[in-house]
Amino acid sequence: HFQPPEFVERLIDEMARHKLDVLHWHLTDDQGWRIQIRKYPELTSIGAWRTPASLHGAAPRYGVFYPPAAIRKIVKYAAARYISIVPEIDMPGQPTAAIAAYPQFGVTGVRPPVSPDWGVHTYLYNVDEATFAFLEDVLGEVMDLFPGTYIHIGGDEAAKDQWQKSPQVRQRMRELGLSSEAALQGYFTARIGKFLAAHGRRLIGWDEILEGGVPADATVM
Repeated sequence: HFQPPEFVERLIDEMARHKLDVLHWHLTDDQGWRIQIRKYPELTSIGAWRTPASLHGAAPRYGVFYPPAAIRKIVKYAAARYISIVPEIDMPGQPTAAIAAYPQFGVTGVRPPVSPDWGVHTYLYNVDEATFAFLEDVLGEVMDLFPGTYIHIGGDEAAKDQWQKSPQVRQRMRELGLSSEAALQGYFTARIGKFLAAHGRRLIGWDEILEGGVPADATVM
């Protein structure tokens, strides 16, 4: 669920009171895309909104997002209290909201609804060049907003069902000489890590990224 900037600033105040100095800010998920990316406006015009599951479309859609100005203000607010912010932009799993906005970056090309419910979903990003270009564009704008060293890419809850069933993904695995979907996620992680490193940043992810191998300089939670 989205929390308004006032709540985030209040949380930062409490962190400072207890001498906590890193805020891990989870900004994308299957249930909503919460950070405005100027190059891809439908991430928020479509991906930030959902219909509550229990209401079956009978109620107004729920959603909101943080524009760049709000994020810059929060980052500055945190820095004044000696707190750095690590943004999390999930990949390759938990992309349902992004694929609802841009289905060409998903495996099937089908536009799903933004998920109204909890749980592990099976949507994954595609592994073609257009999808990596999209993710690099997104991360470029994220890095402009967050000056800290670490960029979190998630890596957890990446159920491999769609990759396993996709002829295109299987062909890509053969081209790359990869024998498993876990290894494909390892390739995915390493490629994103190399992009971040080229911009002076470091990749951080959940420990599921270990299953496919990680770059030597990756940080694991």
